[in-house]
Amino acid sequence: MLRMRTPLALAFVALLGACATQAASGVTPAAPGFLYGVWHGFIFPVAWVISLFVPEAAVYAVPNNGGWYDFGYFLGIVVFGVGARKSHVVYRDRVIRERVVDGSHTIRREDEA
Repeated sequence: MLRMRTPLALAFVALLGACATQAASGVTPAAPGFLYGVWHGFIFPVAWVISLFVPEAAVYAVPNNGGWYDFGYFLGIVVFGVGARKSHVVYRDRVIRERVVDGSHTIRREDEA
């Protein structure tokens, strides 16, 4: 049953995403493009906090030049900004080592002396 849910959920999200449109007034050729998108994505956390207190501040430029601005914004957040952290830490409490006893097919755990 789980194998059926995942593709159905992905299909639903894709259908929902296909409905998204941008107003024609929000896209103009001379507006901020790819590099501004990268910059705005990179400073997103700071801009978001500022936008909570300053009504004139926004985290996304409107109007922009469309898809290239969006792609730059995505790269700014994921690659260069918040999503770029490598803070994944693995802690090990106990390591068990095993070795094969010579002349047999027996595996002996090192903590079992």
